[in-house]
Amino acid sequence: MYGLFNGLEIGKRALLSSQLAMTTLGHNMANVNTPGYSRQRVSITSATPVDTPWGNAGSGVEIKAIEQIRDLFLTDQYRNENANLGRWEGLEKSISQIEGFFNEPQENSLGESLDRFWSAWQELANRPEDHASRVSLVQEAQSLENNFHQLDKQLRDLRQNTDNDIKNLVHTLNQYGAQIANLNLQITYQELGSEKANDLRDQRDLLIDELSQYVDVKIVERSNGQSAVLIGAMAFVDGAEFLEIGTDIKSEENTTTTKVIWASTDVEIKFSNGQMASLFQMRDQIIPEYQRAIDNLAQGIVENVNSVHRNGIDMDGVTGRDFFDPQYTDAEHISLDVAILENADHIAASLSGGPGDGSNALAVAEILSQSRVMQDGSTTIREFYGSIVGGLGIESMEATNYKDNYGLLVRQIENQRQSVQGVSLDEEMTNLVRFQNAYEAAARVITAMDQALDTLINGTGVVGR
Repeated sequence: MYGLFNGLEIGKRALLSSQLAMTTLGHNMANVNTPGYSRQRVSITSATPVDTPWGNAGSGVEIKAIEQIRDLFLTDQYRNENANLGRWEGLEKSISQIEGFFNEPQENSLGESLDRFWSAWQELANRPEDHASRVSLVQEAQSLENNFHQLDKQLRDLRQNTDNDIKNLVHTLNQYGAQIANLNLQITYQELGSEKANDLRDQRDLLIDELSQYVDVKIVERSNGQSAVLIGAMAFVDGAEFLEIGTDIKSEENTTTTKVIWASTDVEIKFSNGQMASLFQMRDQIIPEYQRAIDNLAQGIVENVNSVHRNGIDMDGVTGRDFFDPQYTDAEHISLDVAILENADHIAASLSGGPGDGSNALAVAEILSQSRVMQDGSTTIREFYGSIVGGLGIESMEATNYKDNYGLLVRQIENQRQSVQGVSLDEEMTNLVRFQNAYEAAARVITAMDQALDTLINGTGVVGR
């Protein structure tokens, strides 16, 4: 029978729903500054009506669930662009370091040392019998060697440090995997009933957001509330388990590097985006490219200077001497010939051997700055070095531009995402007042029904006469 007790039930349900809504709003406001928190909302619907002789009569409200407000499309977009940002941030940082190694156009740079080396040959051509000019040339040649040695060492050290960064990042990825798997397990336990583990889901989503800056991840939501995190085609995390990432040693070209594999297998992981992809690109492509470039530059200088120098005659009348040690033609080992180091008079500045003849020194100066002896005769040594520095500048500018562009895009997506799932104190306060009024109204309904029952019980029948 539909009556006053139904009215009490309606009031009670309205009271409880408003109370839960106010509690949830308070939870939102308390977490306004919590990273990764998504605002929650109580889903309230009309309760199933009661069948009466006069038709269906309303029975108040019922609480369906406490919902987590998220935009899945924006979340996926954020993670994709965050991986792009992570990659270009890593590249920009490393390329900036290489720029610092070349240090152009500063006084102690390799380019400045090349200019001084060429000038010393020209000075010797003007004063071939001046011992001081010869000593000055040897000193400038040694300075050039040192610049090559230093630049080569810096690039090798950067490559080794990049390899170490890969190892460290593998450890970081495994930490994320273990935490996400543990949260998956907790979510499963907490959602055995019909409840949603919203706060645990927020913690898991925040970890996945952070993970996306390191690797390109894909997320598959399971029906039991768990998430599978895929790297490439493999499941890094699937439910309460995660496949640990390991490392192995790879030997190639007289060097050893780190290979990233799925633990307990020989399957190498290929990273397509994120900071991990940038580390592999730097270690295996960009740094070796600049190492080969300066090795080619050193080889071009050694071979061409020696070729011209052997045609000349030194102060002792000897011809056929090398200026640089011909055994060492790379940037790491380039060095002067022992005879030149022992005595600067062994520099073959003359072609005729006559007094005042500096024609061979002039020929060396010209081959360094004018003769097209690099890249199969298409460019000079000076132009070749300029192309190295120019290419580095272009790569640096590209990395900076992409980093800035993706940084702006990620911030825009995050702002859009927060407009959906973020907590607005103004909105929460407005809703708090609304549900407070609803709570007071529900209490008034209960009071009215109680008074009606009191009248019915105590004011009617024998007692009421």
